[in-house]
Amino acid sequence: MKFNNVALIPLRGGSKSIPLKNIKEINDRPLTYWVLDAAVGCKYIDKIFVSTDSDIIREVVEKYPSNKVMVIGRDESTSRDNSSTESVMLEFAKNYDFKNIALIQATSPLLDSQDLDKGFELLKNNKYESIISLTRQKRFIWEEGKKGYHPVNYDYKNRPMRQNFDGFLVENGAFYITSKKGLLSSKSRISGLIGAVIMDEASYFELDEQSDWIIVENLLKQKKGNQEFNLLQIIKGIKLLITDCDGVMTDGGMYYSENGDELKKFNTKDGMGVQRLRDIGIDTIIMTGENADLVKRRASKLGINEVYLGIKNKKQLLMEIAQNRGLKLEEIAYIGDDVNDLEAIKAVGLGCSVSDGSDLVKKSAKYITSAKGGEGAVREIAELIIKNKILNVSF
Repeated sequence: MKFNNVALIPLRGGSKSIPLKNIKEINDRPLTYWVLDAAVGCKYIDKIFVSTDSDIIREVVEKYPSNKVMVIGRDESTSRDNSSTESVMLEFAKNYDFKNIALIQATSPLLDSQDLDKGFELLKNNKYESIISLTRQKRFIWEEGKKGYHPVNYDYKNRPMRQNFDGFLVENGAFYITSKKGLLSSKSRISGLIGAVIMDEASYFELDEQSDWIIVENLLKQKKGNQEFNLLQIIKGIKLLITDCDGVMTDGGMYYSENGDELKKFNTKDGMGVQRLRDIGIDTIIMTGENADLVKRRASKLGINEVYLGIKNKKQLLMEIAQNRGLKLEEIAYIGDDVNDLEAIKAVGLGCSVSDGSDLVKKSAKYITSAKGGEGAVREIAELIIKNKILNVSF
C-alpha cells in the first residue's frame, strides 16, 4: 500500500541514561503515548509506524487505541548504541511506499498535533523541501576568546529587555519532515530548502537525563490540566454510539437504479461493529439529515432500534437523547463527516470524524478514523471502544 504522509517513531529498547525510557510512565502514561496523541491527531498523517527492537515496547505500544498506529521491527544493525536515526529511516524507506515522512521523537512529549499540521502545510505549499521544528530561546550567549569572554548575540553595554530581544532559534528535536526522494538522495532527515515550525518555548526540553524528566513532567501536568479531554479515559466511559449515515455508514455516493430508485452502499464490517457493541451493552443510534426509508431498513437488519431521519439540529436531538437515557454528553460517542455534524461532534465526549470528512470536522474531532466513510469507519470506532471496555486497559 502506498501512503501519502507517514510518521516514523523510532523506539530503541537500549536507552542508557534512563532504562526503557520510551515507555517509562510520565504523568501516568508511557512517554511515547504523548507523541502518539500528536501524530494520531494530525490531519495529514495517514499512518504512524513505531520502529522498535524491544518486545516490551511493542507490547505497550500495541495497547495504544488507534488503528493508525502500527508497530514494526528493525534490524540489529540499526539497533546498536551507535546506530544513527537516519539508518532507521533509510531501512524503513526501503520497505514501505510513501511520499513524505515525519520523523517524530518520543523524547519531545510537548509536541502537539497543530505543530505537525503546520509542518505538513508548509511542505504542501511547495516552498520548502524539508521542515524542522525549532524553539526560540531568549538567552544571552557568551563564548571564550583569546582575550577573555565576550557575548555572541547582544551588546552587554546596551542590554536589551526580554520583550525586545529576538533571542535565537534552536532545534528541539520534536520532528523533522522530508520527502522519501529527499531522504534517499541525501541520506539525511532534512535536505534542500528547509522551512521551520516555531514551537512553544517550553518544548526546548528533551528527556535525555533524569533532571529533564522532572522538568517535563511538571510541564505536562500543566498541559494536561489545560487539555479538554484525555482520549483514553473518555473512551472507557462511552455508553452510547450515535452515527450519521451518508458519508459515514456509506461512501456518500448517490446511486440510482434504472427505475430511478435511490440506492446506498453499506459496509458489512460496520454491521459487525454494531453487533459487537451490543454484546457489551452499548447501543447504536443512527441520526441523519436525510429522509431515506432504506436507512431504516438497513438499521432494522442491524438491530438498531432508534433511527432519526431528516434531523436539522443534531446537537439538540442528542441532548434530548442523553437526557432520556440518563447519560452525560461525555458518555456519548458521535461519528460524522460534514459541517451539519460539527456541533454534535463538539458537544459529545468522543466526537469522531471519518478520514475523508471535511477539514473543519476533522479539526474539531477528538478522533479521526483511518477508514473512509462506507469502508468500515463505524467498525473502527466500535473496536476502539470495545478494546478499552473488554480488556480494561490501564494506562
